[in-house]
Amino acid sequence: MTSFQAGHIRPTTDRVKESMFNILMNDIEGARVIDLFSGTGNLGLEALSRGAREVVFVEKNKSSIDILKKNIAKLKIEEPYQIIQKDVLSFLKSYQGEPFDLIFADPPFTEEMAHDVMMGASASQLFHENTLMLIESGRREKIEDDYGTLIRYDKREFGDKFLSFFRKK
Repeated sequence: MTSFQAGHIRPTTDRVKESMFNILMNDIEGARVIDLFSGTGNLGLEALSRGAREVVFVEKNKSSIDILKKNIAKLKIEEPYQIIQKDVLSFLKSYQGEPFDLIFADPPFTEEMAHDVMMGASASQLFHENTLMLIESGRREKIEDDYGTLIRYDKREFGDKFLSFFRKK
């Protein structure tokens, strides 16, 4: 899938994305997905192309959102999707809607905030009993195996980054 990109972000590499979606192959069809730190929409758009029933994109950067909208138009994607321009940590604190089946989080590596995102996610209303969450983090970032009701059940290494899979205990 070719899409517009932005110089101010580092999207998930094709290798990581391919591995991620191969692992989730049976979990995407019909899933309600949220793409936190969506940037230009790389992960959420891929989920839609693989049969997700809905994707919510959360991104605070206006330039990224503009590119995301261009990517949606280029790919001729129609509803159901939603774009929310908001800081992810604020979004996690305030979210009151329906839980999601899949949560993607690719926080900026320069800010080393994977731990804070997991703390916020564990206290949020994003989860139901079978929700799966995937988060990318840098090799030197702090990320625990356990966050309240969430536990890491798988971890994959890709060069300087980790892909961690969480679910409810």
